[in-house]
Amino acid sequence: MLLVANPADHSGTMYAISCGLRCFQHTVKTSLPQHKGVIMGRRNKTELQEKSFFERWRPILQWILPAIILLIWVFATMSDDYKLKLLPSPLSVVQRGIKMTVSGEIWVYIATSARRAFIGLFIGGVAGYMMGMLNGMSTAVNAVMNTTFQMFRTIPILAMIPIAIIYLGIGEALKITMVAYGVFFPLYLNTYGGVRTIDRRLIEMSKVYGFSKFKLFTDIILPGSMQSVLVGVRIALGAMWLILVAAEMIGTEAGLGFMAVQARELMQMDKVFLVVFIYAILGKLSDLTASLLEKRFLRWNCK
Repeated sequence: MLLVANPADHSGTMYAISCGLRCFQHTVKTSLPQHKGVIMGRRNKTELQEKSFFERWRPILQWILPAIILLIWVFATMSDDYKLKLLPSPLSVVQRGIKMTVSGEIWVYIATSARRAFIGLFIGGVAGYMMGMLNGMSTAVNAVMNTTFQMFRTIPILAMIPIAIIYLGIGEALKITMVAYGVFFPLYLNTYGGVRTIDRRLIEMSKVYGFSKFKLFTDIILPGSMQSVLVGVRIALGAMWLILVAAEMIGTEAGLGFMAVQARELMQMDKVFLVVFIYAILGKLSDLTASLLEKRFLRWNCK
């Protein structure tokens, strides 16, 4: 439709401009969803294609970076640099591992370290979970304890070792206590955070329906915080081995840490590297365990 307005008539000119703007806005509004749908459709299709590509080739892609590191390692051992003369070749590390596996020596070291690690994980994990639940569910307990726990959380674990040696000595109690101390806070923080982020309306509704405290815990608190708790378990499993390495290097006569210290003193670098790889494998197995726990307890959240 053609709008005619007298140039001298400002009101007619403004009316024509206003009508033109309304027509333009109407055109944009009616055409934008169609274009947006096309763009979003193409984007989703592209993302699905990329996802299917990476999922299909994941078993191969995940080994690219380790292969590159291995090649760098091989070439480094061929260097004439005197600093790299002590670097063992991958083949010598594999041979050392086979030799210790056949003799059974390596299993003794692994069993000793695993026993210390899982005892500490159980003690610290259970304590962290219980304290996280109490502080998350009780305002009174939270007011009394949370600030203290947050202060201790910021203290480096290595700073606590001299104090622990004075009161616990350098025996098994030291190793287990250090592991328990290190895994306590990941479980505590994630459990506490998981409970505090539960929708308060669910709790109020459960009270309206007359839920007992036990039913409130089993039906709302426990499943609502489970995802955050399992994240804490995964972090704790990783921290467990890191802390154990430091603890086992202090006055011990068994375990992977003792194996590494003894090999360093004898300049058996292939043995030192073997310990590093064993810790890497144990850490990966711990991560896989956490993934299996998530699939078991969070089936609704796993693809």
